[in-house]
Amino acid sequence: THESICQYIAKESGSVVVSVGYRLAPEHKYPAAFEDCLNATQHFLQNTEHYGVDPARVTVCGDSAGGNLAAAVSQTLAGRSDLPKLRAQILLYAGLQALDFNLPSYHQNQGVPPLFRERVVYCALLYVNGNAMHMKEVLEGSHIPPEMWLKYRKWMSPD
Repeated sequence: THESICQYIAKESGSVVVSVGYRLAPEHKYPAAFEDCLNATQHFLQNTEHYGVDPARVTVCGDSAGGNLAAAVSQTLAGRSDLPKLRAQILLYAGLQALDFNLPSYHQNQGVPPLFRERVVYCALLYVNGNAMHMKEVLEGSHIPPEMWLKYRKWMSPD
């Protein structure tokens, strides 16, 4: 689905673009997609010379669920001393939190296609569980234990 945009970015920026075809939910639940992206990135970083790429210029990028995967790969590799450091991460409308789907941004944009609030929750549940049977609980916010709400409140507050 992203081949043409990857080709465009490569051509216009004079860059090498490696697009990872990771396994998709619901057939392949978490962490399959993450493992695919992490393995591909590690392989690429270990072989930059083979690909003719300056290891100091490698950036990861993703949109939507791919943005979530790019962020997770970046965080996982941040402490690795055996691999070149990633130069940057580019996250386009990345799904980065699943604690509270009642934050103002979700309500303000709940009717904006293609990321309708219910659709975001539905897709997130397919990614994690392979099904969306607990959609009501997630939309209400009852999927998070009270002690976790307290722990993350300062980062998740609408204020």
